[in-house]
Amino acid sequence: MTTQENDAGAKLDRLTANLARVEELTERLVNGLAKKKAHDAALNGPSNDVYVKAAAAYLAEMMQNPAKIIEHQIGFWGKSLRHYVEAQKALAGGELKAPEDATPKDRRFANPLWETHPYFNFIKQQYMINSEAITTALGDIETLDDTDRRRVEYFSKQIVDMFSPTNFLATNPDALERAVATDGESLVKGLENLVHDIEANSGEVLVTLADKDAFHVGQNIATTPGAVVYRNRMFELIQYTPTTEKVYQTPLLIFPPWINKFYIMDMKPANSLVKWIVEQGFSLFVVSWVNPDAAYADVGMDDYIRDGFLRAMAEVRRITGEKQINAVGYCIAGTTLSLTLAHLEKAGDRSVKSATLFTTLTDFSDPGEVGVFLNDDFVDGIERQSKHDGILNKMFMSRTFSYLRSNDLIYQPAIKSYMMGEAPPAFDLLFWNGDGTNLPAKMAVEYLRGLCQRDEFATEGFTVFGEKVRLSDIKLPVCAIACETDHIAHWRGSFNGVAKMGSKDKTFILSESGHIAGIINPPSKGKYGHYTGTTVLTGKPEDWKAAAEFHQGSWWPRWKDWLAARSGKQIKARNPGDSGADVLAPAPGSYVTAVPAV
Repeated sequence: MTTQENDAGAKLDRLTANLARVEELTERLVNGLAKKKAHDAALNGPSNDVYVKAAAAYLAEMMQNPAKIIEHQIGFWGKSLRHYVEAQKALAGGELKAPEDATPKDRRFANPLWETHPYFNFIKQQYMINSEAITTALGDIETLDDTDRRRVEYFSKQIVDMFSPTNFLATNPDALERAVATDGESLVKGLENLVHDIEANSGEVLVTLADKDAFHVGQNIATTPGAVVYRNRMFELIQYTPTTEKVYQTPLLIFPPWINKFYIMDMKPANSLVKWIVEQGFSLFVVSWVNPDAAYADVGMDDYIRDGFLRAMAEVRRITGEKQINAVGYCIAGTTLSLTLAHLEKAGDRSVKSATLFTTLTDFSDPGEVGVFLNDDFVDGIERQSKHDGILNKMFMSRTFSYLRSNDLIYQPAIKSYMMGEAPPAFDLLFWNGDGTNLPAKMAVEYLRGLCQRDEFATEGFTVFGEKVRLSDIKLPVCAIACETDHIAHWRGSFNGVAKMGSKDKTFILSESGHIAGIINPPSKGKYGHYTGTTVLTGKPEDWKAAAEFHQGSWWPRWKDWLAARSGKQIKARNPGDSGADVLAPAPGSYVTAVPAV
C-alpha cells in the first residue's frame, strides 16, 4: 500500500470518526435547546413600533422629496452594477484575482483572501456597499425625532452587523481554511463548544468569552490580603490589610456596582486598584454585594441604601472609631451613593467627608448608547419577567450589554469558538465579564422607571425613605471620573449630573478609554491619559473638554492627591481585627463566589 493510500485511509478514518461525533453532538444540541426556558418576548428585541416608525418616515421622505430617494437608489444601483462589471472584467482577463477595492479597512476582514480572492472580495465589497446604502438612507431621514432616530440607527446597525459575511461558514475564509487544514476537526470542536454553551445556559446561546478554569477568585485573581469584618444579607464588608506603617486617618469605603462583582478592582496584582490604594496609605474597606435569588424579590432601592450603604458606612465608622469616612461609588453604586448623600444632607448627617464617583450617571436626560434599551417596549418586558422570576436574571443584562459591543462580545467570540473550534482564551477581564449577578425584581424596576426613564433625581426628585431627594441636595466635596468612550455611562451624562450637584467643591476628570479600562488604568502601564479642567462645571460638557488640559498617564495619582487632602493626618496603620471587630473570613469572602439558587 502506498503512502498516498495510507494518507487517504487515515483521512477517511478521521472523517468517519468526526461524523459519528457530529451525530452525537447533534442529539445533545437538540436536547439542550429543548431545555430553553420561556421568557417574555419583549426581551428579544424592540417592539415593531421601531420598524413601523422607520418605514413610515422613509415613506414620508419618498412622498415629500422623491428626488433624494431616487438619488439614493440610483447611487446604490450604480455602485452595485459597477462593482459587478469590475469583478467580471477581472475574471475575463484570465486571472483569478479581485478587482480594485476601495472599501474602508475593517478588522473583520483581516484575512488576505478578502482582498485577493474574487469570490470573497465580491461578497465583502457588496456587503460594504449594502451597509453604506442603509446607513445613508437612515441618516437622511429628517422626520424622526432624536430618540426614535437613535433607536432606528442602533437596531439597523445590529441587523447589518449580524449579516456580515464573516458570521457565516460559507463566506468566512478563516473558518473554511481551518476546516480544510484539520479535516473538519475544527467544525466538530466548534459544534462541541456550541453544545457546551447551550447546555451550560439552559438552552440559551451565550458564547463563553473566557476559559472558566483558568481563574479562581481568591487564588489567582482578587488576592489582595484582607478580611471580611461584617456581613448581613445584603453584603460582606472587606477590610484590607495595610502595607504601610502609617495610614490616613479618614478611612475609605468603596461601593462597587452590584450588577457585577467587586473584583474588577482587584484582578491581577499589577492591575489592582485595591492593592494600589492600600499601597498609598489608605485604610481601605470594600463592599462585596450578595448575588440575589428570588428570595430578594421585594428588595428595593431603599433596602440597598439602608441595609447596604448606610449600614456599611456605620460599620466602617464603628471599626475605625472615626466620625467621618470618604466614600467611592462605581457605576450604579455611584448613582445610589449619590442618592444616599442627598438623603444624609437633608438629615443633617455629616458622616461622609467626600465622595468619588466612578463612571456614574445621575442625570439620565441623555442616557447615551444604553438609552436604546430604556423605552417601554424593553422595560415593560423586564418588569413582567422580573416579577415572574423574582429577579432580573444576569443573562438578560449580560446579553444587553454585550449587544452594545456586539462585534467584540458576540460575533467575533462566536466565530472563534463555533466556526474555528478554538478554546476560550485565558483572559481575566472576560472571565469577570462572564461572572455576572442577578438584580432583585423590585430594585431593578425602581431603578429603570424612576431614575433611567423619568430622570427623577435630576428633576422633581427621587423618593428615598418617603422623602424626595435631588442632585442639588449633594453639598459635600465630589470628585467624578468619567471615561471618554464609555458605552454604559457616557461621560457627557456624567458631567451633566455633577454639574447639577449643590457642591461648591467639584472636580471632574475625564479618562481616555471605556467603562472598565478607563478606570482600571494603573500608572505603571502608562497607557491612557486624562483631561482636567479649571472651569466651573456648568454649560455644555463639550465646552468643558475643549478648555480642559490633557495629561499623559493614569488619573490615579491625581485622585490620590485629591483624596489625601481630605483624609486627615497620618496615624498608625489599622489591621483587620485590631478594634475588636470579628474577622469572619479571609478576603475576598464568600458572597463573591456564592451561586444563588435558581
